[in-house]
Amino acid sequence: MQAYTIGQAARLLGVSPDTARRWADAGRVATHRDESGRRLIDGRDLAAFSVELARSGAGEEAPSSTSVRNAFPGIVTAIKLGDVAAQVEIQAGPHRLVSLLTREAVEELGLEVGTEATARVKSTNVHIDRT
Repeated sequence: MQAYTIGQAARLLGVSPDTARRWADAGRVATHRDESGRRLIDGRDLAAFSVELARSGAGEEAPSSTSVRNAFPGIVTAIKLGDVAAQVEIQAGPHRLVSLLTREAVEELGLEVGTEATARVKSTNVHIDRT
């Protein structure tokens, strides 16, 4: 079974290594040490913990109502405005998301570079690559 270092787990959970270390110290996720003394988290334990975090909301405010479950909170890094359409880029942790929407929507949301925003993704096709 694959195991993850605290740093790798933090990256996958979208938090700092210090936060992941504090969670491990508090017993929220089980760890063990490898032969060189590094703390590791078993893949199954990390997967279960990530689901628990998502269900608890991890401090994130939920929208009033939505059917979209894939939320990527981040910061707007670029906006290209056209006469009718706009392209908005959001950096959400290691993920760069690009959305095409109406210019009117960008203006109504008050989006500008540096604004905190959440990209929500709903798709009928999801592709998974093993890394």
